[in-house]
Amino acid sequence: MSFLSILFALLIEQARPLKPVNMVHGRVRSWVIWVVRHVDTGEIRHGWLTWSVVVLLPVVLSAAVHWALWFSLGWLAVLAWNVAVLYWTLGFRQFSHHFTGIRDALDDGDEDTARKLLAQWMRIDASDLPRSEIVRQVIAHSVLSAHRYVFGVFAWYSLLSAFGLGPAGAVMYRLAEYFSVVVQRTPSPSSLLLSSALRRTVTQAWSLIDWIPARITALGFAFVGSFEEAIDRWRKYELVRPGDNDGIVLAATAGALNVQLAPDDLQGGAPLAQTAHLRAVVGLVWRTVVMWMVILALLSLARLLG
Repeated sequence: MSFLSILFALLIEQARPLKPVNMVHGRVRSWVIWVVRHVDTGEIRHGWLTWSVVVLLPVVLSAAVHWALWFSLGWLAVLAWNVAVLYWTLGFRQFSHHFTGIRDALDDGDEDTARKLLAQWMRIDASDLPRSEIVRQVIAHSVLSAHRYVFGVFAWYSLLSAFGLGPAGAVMYRLAEYFSVVVQRTPSPSSLLLSSALRRTVTQAWSLIDWIPARITALGFAFVGSFEEAIDRWRKYELVRPGDNDGIVLAATAGALNVQLAPDDLQGGAPLAQTAHLRAVVGLVWRTVVMWMVILALLSLARLLG
């Protein structure tokens, strides 16, 4: 079931990518705003209550729908439900077009366009960035996006679906990630008012939820890339900055590709990022996707035979 659900969701997402502005994301945003305004009072216990209502309540509902469909309509309805939820929680094409546009601009020698596209994507001032720094930031942001929109969803979906909870893991990961992005935004007069207690709670919860997927992604990159280098840089990075999930993913990627991705020199004198590394990171991500699908196919086959 997991293999077929992910396969169909990926195929549909490639054929008909989800638009950045869509009904589901709009409903999620409205849900977060409503819960924060009615539950967040600035106390730590209410911060955890707010996070639980925002994230865990939809998780329980998705699992309940999964079992209701299983007992009422059968496995085909369950498969359709899993595919639909994965389609809304995965996001391969939500970042790949940014990557492709910047890569094409760099291939054409148009660094000004590449800087503009990078600034629009990451919402930073990229006007003075040299070519190698543009490439480094594109690789780093693309890898983290692939982790958050693809491999992290794979990990939690697979883990909880193995316990009969259907797409609950994908829902939990996506909502927790979205909530963490909301609390990290720079406050503005028109932004949602969030207490400092809620911000800390959401950040801590996201760090816990992303702990396992980050290491699974790093291990996957190590398997399909340069294994020894990836593991070595992962180990060294975690000794210096323990608990930094994004940093671990980037350290493993740097080792797998033999490139410098950290702004400071934590990669042991690795070469600076070049345009050729953009094609290498595409291959790395797709090989990891194929590895995931093969593992899920073998697990599904083993369950059928067992």
